[in-house]
Amino acid sequence: MILENDKVILYPLEEQDFEDLYAVAADPKIWEQHPNKDRWKKEVFRTFFDGAILSNGAFKIIDKTSNSVIGSTRFYDNNEQEKSILIGYTFYSTKYWGSGINYSVKKLMLNYIFQFVSMVYFHIGASNIRSQTAIKRLGATKIEEQEVTYFGEQPKLNYVYSLKKEEWFSNNPS
Repeated sequence: MILENDKVILYPLEEQDFEDLYAVAADPKIWEQHPNKDRWKKEVFRTFFDGAILSNGAFKIIDKTSNSVIGSTRFYDNNEQEKSILIGYTFYSTKYWGSGINYSVKKLMLNYIFQFVSMVYFHIGASNIRSQTAIKRLGATKIEEQEVTYFGEQPKLNYVYSLKKEEWFSNNPS
């Protein structure tokens, strides 16, 4: 599935996307507030990328104006009984920080996924103030703190945020 709006296109992540995505991820500044600060290293990013491929829910994010890869995000841990899913593992080139791209991407993902689920959760690193601020702007609420083990990495403290379908659409009509 391909998701698209006026700013970005989200294509399913494929193995051949590694080098283009790593070219973005190789900037240590991207990972300063993330739980795993050394993902800028190629071998560490390879583990992250392999987990993305195995998730079957990861996307590369393309800026429509430049047609360049600017980051990645994913859906994961679909819970059919609870009708919930997680969105996360998101990162962007620093060039796009503060540009509204994250909001645009998340809005696209949320409008799509809320056709199928009634709750979306987000894991945000406890020290990732930038992402915590961004997720609150979407209307998500912090509900707990949890040790999260990312694919191939050690457990790290994360904050768990939730967003209900009805909250999203009442605050984001159309």
